[in-house]
Amino acid sequence: MSNEVTGSIETECSRRLTNLFIQSNTWLLKVAYNVCKSYETSEDLVQELYEYLHNKKNPKLFFKDDSYNLIYCMKFIKHRFINKTKKLNRIKYIGEIYCDNSAEETYDIDYDLAVEEAYKNVKEELEHIKKTKDFASAMLYERYWFTDDTLDEVASKIKISKSTTFLQIKKVRNRLKSVIDNPFK
Repeated sequence: MSNEVTGSIETECSRRLTNLFIQSNTWLLKVAYNVCKSYETSEDLVQELYEYLHNKKNPKLFFKDDSYNLIYCMKFIKHRFINKTKKLNRIKYIGEIYCDNSAEETYDIDYDLAVEEAYKNVKEELEHIKKTKDFASAMLYERYWFTDDTLDEVASKIKISKSTTFLQIKKVRNRLKSVIDNPFK
């Protein structure tokens, strides 16, 4: 008895698959093309749908008396394309990982101390500049240097032009260059 039922389901599935191809193949290709925007990929997706329906033989996917559920077919195509693109976009890991040999080098503490010393010197020199007639330039440079704001941001916060900001910062920078050695080279 079960062989007869299985045989009748197989014949019904193949009949409905044939009807689906005859009635809706063009529509399924248009749906697939709207999803992926490629003729070759849309043909592949529709072919995968037919293969899936042929292998699955699921009567729950039947629609009325003659074909398969087109809404299911449309969703299948969409999700199959999404899954394919996810697989293609995954990061491919390789066996060898790039190893930088700089970790074997000793850490240069003197460089850090020189940078820290230069930072202190800049702060001290800015305090000296603030006591002169270039107080506004020093404040502008301090705001630019300590806050990591761009010239545009500093100019808009203080409400002066960008060119004035640039000239004032350049003036203080040149004074600092003449007084302090630059360890950041």
